[in-house]
Amino acid sequence: MAKYLPLFPLNLVVFPGEKLNLHIFEPRYKQLVHDCLHEGKNFGIPTFINNSVGLYGTEIKILDVVKKYDNGEMDLSTKGLSIFKILEFDKQAPGRLYAGGQVEAVEIINDEDFVTKLKIKEQLTLLYKALGVEKLFIDLPENFTSYDIAHHLGLSTEQEYLVLQNASEADRQEMILQHLNQVVPIVLETERLKERVKMNGHFKNLTSPHF
Repeated sequence: MAKYLPLFPLNLVVFPGEKLNLHIFEPRYKQLVHDCLHEGKNFGIPTFINNSVGLYGTEIKILDVVKKYDNGEMDLSTKGLSIFKILEFDKQAPGRLYAGGQVEAVEIINDEDFVTKLKIKEQLTLLYKALGVEKLFIDLPENFTSYDIAHHLGLSTEQEYLVLQNASEADRQEMILQHLNQVVPIVLETERLKERVKMNGHFKNLTSPHF
């Protein structure tokens, strides 16, 4: 079912369930936030990509106005709710300073593949250990989805946007696993190279080979 949303295009991807802190300083977005708070509405963050507003984005709920400044600027705590596709885009919503658009919700298909998920876990363990950020893995919820890890894989904005557009969890898992299968060996080889470089110039206790 289509509905009209105030829109706040940004050069980033927001996933469902993600917490996002925003500093609001432009007059048009001060107005957007005021309208959302006053009318109890949500707004949308479509991804600004390739110098244009992308068709896909995420509906955002304002959780809290953390701080208000004397000049009208604000710090907001927000959360991503669901993914939408823009049907009609208005550079300015009727009578407003900010953009708006007619959007429809993208139905998410919860068809995760358990075997693929195990492979992703294995690769994540290797990656985070090599990078020294094991805490990222420890802090993951037990039943994590592709959305929970997409920002912690070294994906480009373009790659994250492809994840956002894909309605199938199984397909998103395959995209992520393919990325990890490419990246992890490079990271591990880089770590091995660093260790070899560190060894150069040090005294070594070497055992002569038998021949």
